[in-house]
Amino acid sequence: MEAMVTEAPVDVDAAEAAIRACVKRFYEKGDADPLLGPIFARAIPDLEPHLDVVANFWSHALLGTTRYQGTPFGVHVNLPLEPQHFSRWLSLFVETAKETMPEPLAAAAVARAEHMTQCFQSGLFPFKDAEGRPSNVPV
Repeated sequence: MEAMVTEAPVDVDAAEAAIRACVKRFYEKGDADPLLGPIFARAIPDLEPHLDVVANFWSHALLGTTRYQGTPFGVHVNLPLEPQHFSRWLSLFVETAKETMPEPLAAAAVARAEHMTQCFQSGLFPFKDAEGRPSNVPV
């Protein structure tokens, strides 16, 4: 079976396997990361079901599947996140996507992750501080 990620058709089974590999590896890196690890540890009490949810999200985002039925922003809004968490998340995600996914899928995942990072930061940090950095406090 094939699906469209970009202009090129993608083998869905191979893409699903790559998505799962990416999600698993990303959370291995995130758990070990000094900045993200403590957030992950507090927010994700049971990793395996969370990996399924996240893989379903990326399958939906990249392949158009319908298994994911959630709102990513709503899940993250009450976490103790700061702008530097998003920079690190994106850096780890880009690295992992490029390691675990074929190029068309990785490029689509990275583009989506960059967009999500911008949207989440705009929602969580709608103001800029005196130096122009994202902030949740008006100057």
